[in-house]
Amino acid sequence: MQAKLVSESTTLMTDLVLPGETNPLNNMFGGELLARMDRAAGITARRHSRRICVTASVNHVAFNRPIPLGSVVTVEAKVSRAFNTSMEIYLDVWIEDRESGTKRKANEAIYTFVAVDDTGNPVSIPEVIAETDVEKERYIGALRRKQLSLVLAGKMKPSDATELKAIFIE
Repeated sequence: MQAKLVSESTTLMTDLVLPGETNPLNNMFGGELLARMDRAAGITARRHSRRICVTASVNHVAFNRPIPLGSVVTVEAKVSRAFNTSMEIYLDVWIEDRESGTKRKANEAIYTFVAVDDTGNPVSIPEVIAETDVEKERYIGALRRKQLSLVLAGKMKPSDATELKAIFIE
């Protein structure tokens, strides 16, 4: 199975925030943004693996900036690292100023997807090749995040989390 560049599966989804998608403060509902991010991440996972992919976990979400009614929102999803059957998808959410067109980062998230066959059994996926400095940083961090998640879930002994130990022990 041939490794793929991050850019080969990157997904950009751009849409407008409509009145039915906002809270009483006229900002986008968090759940609406989560759904958009899940769709973008799912497309990215499918593009990378060329298989059916299911959301395994939402590892991190940061709602750093409200997204006002009428905003143009772009969700950018990229594979940060592929493991045997799972892949970490890193999402950046951008909002565009209505008047100037300037884009600002509003939110970010990290999802994990698993590639499956037609009966729902996990299947192997290609490795990912990080090219840019940001992609390389996210690639390295993905193993630490995975190990931390496994330790917290009781699926890995802390003593086996080599990447986490490397941070704290010299």
